[in-house]
Amino acid sequence: MDDFAWREEYKSMKVLSKYQIKLLDEGATQLAQAWIINAMHQDYLRKKGIKTPEPPDCSSSFAEFNSKVEEICKDTEQ
Repeated sequence: MDDFAWREEYKSMKVLSKYQIKLLDEGATQLAQAWIINAMHQDYLRKKGIKTPEPPDCSSSFAEFNSKVEEICKDTEQ
């Protein structure tokens, strides 16, 4: 989805203040303005029912890592 497409759709979904419309049109120039835009984007996603997927579990233990290294070392020795 285009980065700015949600902004136009969000304007028609909700009654916004002039300040919020200006932020959506022109973008943020300060950190606090970026927070406001992010809050509006999160509200848009919530209203549309769009959920971000959970990141995959990429964790492993040292024991797993060590056993894989030992297997590789044994394979290269033969």
